[in-house]
Amino acid sequence: MWGRLFRVAAGALVFKLALVSGPASVAAAGAGASSSEPTGPASGLPLPRFVSLKADQVNLRAGPSRDYPTTWVYKRAGLPLEVVKEFDAWREVRDADGTQGWILQSLLSGRRTALVLPWDAGKSKPPPQAALRRTSSESAAAVATVEAGVIANVLACDGHWCHVAIERYRGYIEQSKLWGVYEGEVVK
Repeated sequence: MWGRLFRVAAGALVFKLALVSGPASVAAAGAGASSSEPTGPASGLPLPRFVSLKADQVNLRAGPSRDYPTTWVYKRAGLPLEVVKEFDAWREVRDADGTQGWILQSLLSGRRTALVLPWDAGKSKPPPQAALRRTSSESAAAVATVEAGVIANVLACDGHWCHVAIERYRGYIEQSKLWGVYEGEVVK
């Protein structure tokens, strides 16, 4: 598991934060949501949709009950997950690696977060990075440089750029570099 690390690189701050504990697998991008998508029978909210973890330690179960075995333990509050199914108070979720299982709804938050370049996290040295820009423009100055795998708080998205907060920094990242928002999704 990655530890917390901050360092200055070429005048920009680089972030690296802990993600999850468990086996690594190939990342899967989320499917796009639209207004024609079905809604969950328990919540009435759209399916699929993104949520985040409320706690630093959350068990992913093989089925929608505490009677099912734990298949994975997430160790990072704020980690984005995609809700794909509902059953009573349980939500079937998928993470950025494509791992699926069930989590009690009370351990999930509607707060929107996203992972920066999770499909590249841990695959190369040095890790891939994305610029956190002052405005929503490729030519805007970088506020910070963010390493793959960092969790960003999503403040808003216009379908191309997302305004995010990472620690005490705010700026814009291309939506295509985030897992936790759908392609073209507008978040207000």
